[in-house]
Amino acid sequence: MNDIRKLHFFLLFIFSFLSFSPLSYSQENDLLKAKNLNQQLINLYKQGHYSEAIPIAEKTLAIREKALGPDHLDVASSLNNLAALYRALRDYVKAEPLLKRSLAIREKALGKDHPDVATGLNNLAEIYLALGGYAEAEFLYKEAEPLLKRSLGIRLKVLGRDHPDVATSLNNLANLYYSLGDYAKAEPLYMRSLAIYEKTLGPDHPDVAIFLNNLAGLYKSLVTFKSYGIKGFDK
Repeated sequence: MNDIRKLHFFLLFIFSFLSFSPLSYSQENDLLKAKNLNQQLINLYKQGHYSEAIPIAEKTLAIREKALGPDHLDVASSLNNLAALYRALRDYVKAEPLLKRSLAIREKALGKDHPDVATGLNNLAEIYLALGGYAEAEFLYKEAEPLLKRSLGIRLKVLGRDHPDVATSLNNLANLYYSLGDYAKAEPLYMRSLAIYEKTLGPDHPDVAIFLNNLAGLYKSLVTFKSYGIKGFDK
C-alpha cells in the first residue's frame, strides 16, 4: 500500500513538472529586449520626453503580451507605464482604459487587498479627478470617491496608520472633497495626512511643504466662502 502511495505522489510530481512550460529561447530574448526598452522609456519619462517614450512603451507592452499572455503582472506594469505617459500629456481619455485593465490584472493575480491594487485604484481615481476638471465634474468625482476610499482602506490594513502611502491616500481623498466644495470633509483628511508626513519624514521635508500648501489652500477657500455667505456654511 505504501509503495502504491509513493508511486501516486511520484506520478503527480512528474505530471506537474511536465505541465510546467518554461519560456523558449526566443521568448527570453524578447523579454530581455522588453526590459531594455522599459528602461529607455523610464529615462525618457524622467527627462520629460513623453511623446517620444509612447511608441517604446507600446512596443514593450506588445512584447510582454505576446511572450507572457494578457494577464501577467509585467503586462499590468507596462499598461500602467503607458497610462502614465498619456497622463503626463494630459490625454486622460487614453490613460483611463489602460489603468482599468492594469488594475483588473493586479486584482486577479494579487487579490483585492494587495498594496499594488491600492496604487492602481489611486492612479485610476486621479484620472477621474483630472477629467472632472473638464466636463461632467461631479459624476467623475463620484466615480473617484469609492476608488480612493478602497485604496485608503487597503493601505491602512496592510501598511498601518502612519505609513506615508496612507498619507497620500488621505491627501487624495481630501483633494476630491475640496474639488467638490465639501471643505468639512476635506479638512480633517488634510490634517491627518500632514501629521503622518511630519512624523515620518520630518517637518522640513519637501512633501510636508506640499501638504501644508494644500491645507492653506483649503483655509483660503473657506475664508472666501464665508466672506460671501455661501449657503450651507455657518458664519
